[in-house]
Amino acid sequence: MTVRLGKSLTYLSLMALGAAAAMFTTHLMPASTPLVTPSLAQLPAPLPAGNDINFIARAVEQVGSAVVRIDASRTVQTRVPAIFNDPFFQEFFGPMMPPPSREERGLGSGFIISSDGLILTNAHVVDGANRVRVTLKDGRTFEGQVLGQDRLTDVAVVKVNANNLPVVRLGNSDNLRPGEWAIAIGNPLGLDNTVTAGIISATGRSSGDIGVPDKRVGFIQTDAAINPGNSGGPLLNQRGEVIGMNTAIIGGAQGLGFAIPINTAQRIAKQLIANGRVDHPFLGIRMATLSPEMQQRLNANPSSPIRLQDSVGVVIVQVLPNSPAARAGLQAGDVIRRINGQNITKADQVQQMVESTGIGRTMQLEVSRNGQALTVAVQPAPLPAQASR
Repeated sequence: MTVRLGKSLTYLSLMALGAAAAMFTTHLMPASTPLVTPSLAQLPAPLPAGNDINFIARAVEQVGSAVVRIDASRTVQTRVPAIFNDPFFQEFFGPMMPPPSREERGLGSGFIISSDGLILTNAHVVDGANRVRVTLKDGRTFEGQVLGQDRLTDVAVVKVNANNLPVVRLGNSDNLRPGEWAIAIGNPLGLDNTVTAGIISATGRSSGDIGVPDKRVGFIQTDAAINPGNSGGPLLNQRGEVIGMNTAIIGGAQGLGFAIPINTAQRIAKQLIANGRVDHPFLGIRMATLSPEMQQRLNANPSSPIRLQDSVGVVIVQVLPNSPAARAGLQAGDVIRRINGQNITKADQVQQMVESTGIGRTMQLEVSRNGQALTVAVQPAPLPAQASR
């Protein structure tokens, strides 16, 4: 009798959990989408302590009041075609001079990291803004001042004059694993305080992987819905801690959103708050990930000055004059095989190693030049201001 009762309770527990999962799926999916109840194996693991099916709501309740809407406006100068100044044109058509400037408005999100009004958001949300208006969930509105922005990581810090503001709790993005829960909060398409949920799909996505090669970030990939207006909003874990800043989507793709790891955003924000800018290290090389196909193309091209004996590594395509790489003696055609003893197979690895080394510290590059192994010591220098824009 005891065994039968135990089995019945087990079946009822599984049925209840399956029903809860179905309700959760119905809430997230469009009405026109056929509903498929996920099996337990399809749900991200581990489930929160105590199997709290309302953990997303609880996480949002902890953080939601610290998520803000950012309205930015910028003045854009109008380029007037010369024909509008032609007297002949004006005689027949009258004065049709367009206004000399126009105002563009942008919408984004942000989150408060200190009770005295420091807010993190994306640089592209406030880039070039003449006016920044910050609206809290409770309806209060403040004028914001951009303390600094870094376009290479797409991080900006905005300050409002207020005290005792609600703040988020920051997590640790270094230990994220694919399959963990991810919760996004923001103002997509002007719909304030929208919550979406999914999982961490991948970590360490390079800027080249997602089509923004000018950025210096290893992105978090998530399938939590991210739309225009989500930019700058927080990505949370199941405990309600901020693990990333939502920043990008790939046009035409579904279920592919990207966030800046919060550890990266924090590091950049500290420099912006202290100095109003970020000094990024650079070597002064243009490079490409080497493959057997690239080796064959370069060697077969009679106009190419580069001839390679290596098919794996990172080939230096150009060395900029007066750069740290030039002063260290690196040359076009050198193939980087290792940095500080670590094997190098992708160009993104080189950029990450430069960023983590910092300005003025020495890197040991093991390169192959015409089939001969060389070790070159190079010290990254501050990235020229014009290159960081």
